[in-house]
Amino acid sequence: MTTRTAIVTGGARGIGAAIALRLAQDGCDVAVLDLNGDCPDTLAAIAATGRRAMALAVNVADADAVEAAVARVAGDLGPPTILVNNAGLLREGTLARFALADWDAVQDVNLRAVFLMTRAVQPHMRAAGWGRVVNLTSIGALGAFGLSAYSAAKAGLHGLTKSLAIELGRFGVTVNAVAPGLTETTMITEMSQRAGVSVDQMRADALRDIPIGRLGQPEDIAQAVSFFADDRSGFVSGQILYVCGGPRA
Repeated sequence: MTTRTAIVTGGARGIGAAIALRLAQDGCDVAVLDLNGDCPDTLAAIAATGRRAMALAVNVADADAVEAAVARVAGDLGPPTILVNNAGLLREGTLARFALADWDAVQDVNLRAVFLMTRAVQPHMRAAGWGRVVNLTSIGALGAFGLSAYSAAKAGLHGLTKSLAIELGRFGVTVNAVAPGLTETTMITEMSQRAGVSVDQMRADALRDIPIGRLGQPEDIAQAVSFFADDRSGFVSGQILYVCGGPRA
């Protein structure tokens, strides 16, 4: 793989950190954009591959902050031609009890931020005549009890992915999405606490719906992103790949 500059949002931990490391192993220099810019372990892991890395504390739902961050990455690491929109926010609650502020926050991080990041990076891709945008969605896009805001944002991201694939294809840019199932990250603990159940119970409930018989690992998701970011996937665009251990409706 030709050395390229990649941006991974939400890359300080979990799935984002695994993606950032995998792209470095594939030969990319990597910029990690996260609300928490302090991710020494992720940066050290990337540096150990021999690739350059940087981390920036950025609110990816803030248009001005996004433009400034992308300009900083381009100046320090080179024009970014790989963008992984991984940053996400989950808020649970039924319609009658869901606060408008939570609805807006979920849409901002999961959908608005993808628009802002892609808009800021695409000039570099167009100039290079090559680009890869990979959006992280979720099986939650198919609908789930108490996840109306999250499902709406992720389903919207499916539509955005397909539309941008049509719009940017003529510039040599592919746009695809990876939709994980329940994956072993700290989010499981956070979800279980909000639901008032144990982590073990949440895992057991999830496993009943996973034919493969295990939860996803961050590396499973990173493998899929690696394919979409690679030259080998140049004729694949506008696709949603479910990485969830079995078929989905």
